[in-house]
Amino acid sequence: MQAIPFAKAALAGLALLLLGSCGGSPLGQHGFQAQYAVARNALEAGEYDLARRSYRKLMQAPGPLAARLQLEYAHAELRGGDFAAAARSAGQLAQGQSGPARAAALAVQGTALHEIGLAQLAQGQAEAGRQQLEAARKVLAEVLETHPELDPLGSMAGRRASIEARLKTL
Repeated sequence: MQAIPFAKAALAGLALLLLGSCGGSPLGQHGFQAQYAVARNALEAGEYDLARRSYRKLMQAPGPLAARLQLEYAHAELRGGDFAAAARSAGQLAQGQSGPARAAALAVQGTALHEIGLAQLAQGQAEAGRQQLEAARKVLAEVLETHPELDPLGSMAGRRASIEARLKTL
C-alpha cells in the first residue's frame, strides 16, 4: 500500500517544516535541519546505530522539539533491538508529557517492555518476564483507552491481546 509510505513522508515533511521555524540551535537552522534529516532517514532506512548517534547529537541542544527528538531516539533504540534503553527513554519522556505525546511515548515503552518480557520468558526467567508483560499490558492499555486513534491498524490492540493470552499461561 502507498498510504503508509506517504504518511511517513508527510510526517517527515511536517517535522522538517516545524524544524525550519525553530531558531537558537547551536547547529544553526540549516545544520539542525540537515542533522535531523540524517537521523530521520537513518531511522526509516533501518540504520539504527546512525539514527541513535544523530538523535543524541540533536538532543544536546534543548529546544521546542526536545520531546519529539527523545521520542524518535527511543523509537530508534526500539527498532535497533535495545529494548531496555527504549523502555527507559520512552518511560522518562512519558513522565513529563500529557495527551497524545504521553501516549506515543507509552506505546514505545509498552512495546519495549513486551519484548523484554518475551526474552526473559525464553531464558526461563518466568517471574521477571511476567512482571515485564504486566507492565507492558498496563501502559498499552492506557494508550488504547486514552488515544485509540494512535492505533489505526490495531497493532497495539493485537499486542495487548497477545500479552493477555501469554499472561494466562503463566
